[in-house]
Amino acid sequence: MLLRLKQLFDREGERKELGFEIPSCELGSIFGVGTFVTPVSLVGEIVNRAGVVSLSYSLSVTIHHLCDRCLDEFNREYKLDFSHILVRGEISMDEEEYVGCPEDTLDVNELAIQDLLLSLPTKSLCREDCRGLCPVCGQNLNHGDCDCEK
Repeated sequence: MLLRLKQLFDREGERKELGFEIPSCELGSIFGVGTFVTPVSLVGEIVNRAGVVSLSYSLSVTIHHLCDRCLDEFNREYKLDFSHILVRGEISMDEEEYVGCPEDTLDVNELAIQDLLLSLPTKSLCREDCRGLCPVCGQNLNHGDCDCEK
């Protein structure tokens, strides 16, 4: 969703509520992350307080993963909160704490997906105490022990 923010940048006290979904068909499957089971639901607001324009939002989504230890499939729901300070125009690489809005526009979908992907764990486990697979016979040790020598 592309937002025009000229009015927000120009008027102190201006506010814009956000509430929309990014359809899972637009996201599909991302290698190493999983498949998006539900749309990415986003709720938040953009506010100009004393000339500083800030975006804060929450997103929720369910992703279908493959466990990195035992290879079992599982779904996990994520609920994450984000906030950014928006600035007009392009930003340089050393200003990573800001989000640039060239021509006073912001692609909220792109920003939300970027935030989500950077917040996901690097290792997807079906549960904290996943025992993985036996390195000898391949038995899933979460379902029972095998007869291999330890």
